[in-house]
Amino acid sequence: MKTGEKKYTELSFLYDISKELQKVKHIEESIKPILKHLADYCGISCCSLTILNADLHHVILEEYHGLKSEEVSNLRGKLEKVSKTIIETGEPMLLPKMSHTPTFIKSSRDLVDFSYEISMICVPIKAAGKVLGFFAFSLEYYNDISFKLEFRILNIIGSMLAHSIIATQENAYELALLRQENLKLQDQLNQAIINTEIIGNSSAMQSVFELIQKVSKTNATVLLRGESGVGKELIANAIHYNSARKDKPLIKVNCSALPDTLIESELFGHEKGAFTGADGLRKGRFELADGGTIFLDEIGDLPLPTQVKILRILQEREFERLGGSKTLKIDVRIITATNRNLEEMITKCEFREDLFYRLNVFPIYIPSLRERRNDIPILVNHFIAKANKRHGLKIKRISTSAIDLLMMYHWPGNIRELENVIERAAILSIDDVIRSNNLPPTLQTAESSKTKMEGTLEDIVANVEKQVIIDNLISTHGCTFETAQKLGITERILRLRLHKYNIEPKRFKKVSK
Repeated sequence: MKTGEKKYTELSFLYDISKELQKVKHIEESIKPILKHLADYCGISCCSLTILNADLHHVILEEYHGLKSEEVSNLRGKLEKVSKTIIETGEPMLLPKMSHTPTFIKSSRDLVDFSYEISMICVPIKAAGKVLGFFAFSLEYYNDISFKLEFRILNIIGSMLAHSIIATQENAYELALLRQENLKLQDQLNQAIINTEIIGNSSAMQSVFELIQKVSKTNATVLLRGESGVGKELIANAIHYNSARKDKPLIKVNCSALPDTLIESELFGHEKGAFTGADGLRKGRFELADGGTIFLDEIGDLPLPTQVKILRILQEREFERLGGSKTLKIDVRIITATNRNLEEMITKCEFREDLFYRLNVFPIYIPSLRERRNDIPILVNHFIAKANKRHGLKIKRISTSAIDLLMMYHWPGNIRELENVIERAAILSIDDVIRSNNLPPTLQTAESSKTKMEGTLEDIVANVEKQVIIDNLISTHGCTFETAQKLGITERILRLRLHKYNIEPKRFKKVSK
């Protein structure tokens, strides 16, 4: 660097660097302006600052000045080689002619688009004997150039930056610990969920797991929605057993399975003599769930009078047994589930609107199996292991063709149907492998059932057309007029088809006795 090329004095330059550091809270915000000041002061073409991880020496922050994006990637690769030497020695590196340096085999033009020879300086930033990072900059090569001033300037700036870099390293370390802890907690949650037999890696199920994690630690009322067979009961289990109430009762009630005449007695209990056959006091499901959780499945099937009493429990946390006058207080968390459209039921006055809003505090939608097809392979493996244990089988795997059929099927019965299909197929297997022919006929394709039609499209259409004509001739006892009418064509067109396929209508005439 030539003295006449400096834009300002060393003191004013260092003052500007100091001001940049004072302006911001985090060093990453000041690196760009610092590098620009450095380039202007030293008259250099490009420069960079790299900050390393305190222990592993991985790059945690890097910034470049005076380079295009494609040039940055080239320089990054070369600096990786330089950084190893700097970390090992802790000493600065001088590359007088980059094109003559073994580390940079190619000419300097593959680094930056220069038409002249360039030199490179790399200066470590150190504190307490540890390398925190390093500066690197390039400038035009001169035979008589001295880099003493540049080394001194970079060492001074490095000392000014050291404290901020250490803080950055500590923040990066804390962030890494937080990420690690977060992953650990996620693993623990997923393990807890897996223990309740909820299986799924799809993004749709990951969203459900996140909602379970958020709501489990609260006492919020949960409404589980989704088609029949998607596993709403398992979700209720996961919420309860991941909550503070996990050591208290989880009482499950299928509202659709209880007759209207007994449902209130089942839910709220009854006193002795409350009705014919009430020979003694009986505690209801809500009372049994006190301190724990009650899961009301198929809540949409509750009769309207019972809905009123459920609403009172949600609002006041109190009720009376059937035939009793004593008001009982309870502490119970309510989880409900339905596969019905409650909003539509409200418009038809089949479900109370005020109850809906009380139940819909924290809704969770459980996706159908059609919406999470990527989970089918792991669900299949789970159900195979379950079938092996239940029936003493030794199924080792499922064939690729069978998996393909499972992935194409529309699964109206969802996971429950898939479990039944796998259990049946496991029992039918004769070689410890579930194959496509072990699956139910509803899942079979023409190819897997060996009923695929061979030939060109024209041949297949012709065969189908011929069979349709024959079927109708049989039903009309060979009457061409009636057959043409049934097929929606003229009798002339029918006769042309009969000639084409060599069909004799007489063969289908009814023989009179």
